[in-house]
Amino acid sequence: MSTSTSTSTITIEEGSGNVYADLGLADPQEMLVKAKLASKIGDIIKRQKLTQQQAAELLAMPQPKVSKLLSGQFRGISEAKMLDCLARLGRDVDIVVKPARKRSAPGTVGRVNVVFA
Repeated sequence: MSTSTSTSTITIEEGSGNVYADLGLADPQEMLVKAKLASKIGDIIKRQKLTQQQAAELLAMPQPKVSKLLSGQFRGISEAKMLDCLARLGRDVDIVVKPARKRSAPGTVGRVNVVFA
């Protein structure tokens, strides 16, 4: 039995911190925000030991939509609805709008960040 080994070069590229942007997907910032919100909603549902049906009733959403949300398919769910879900799960949601860290030129887009306390 003969064994052959081949040497290949693996290139490692540092990510931007937003996998959606790195993959070139549409609306990467929005997708990252939604992913963080969906993850937190899933964590709370799991911690409260809710079934998907119980969660659906509490969140005022159809169970199939809850299932999609929990599996990372959240394109049809608005950020506002996700914030409402967090409130329905007993979380306070504060939205803080502040100047950008660096002075930016007029027309420059600020960033949206999700922080959980």
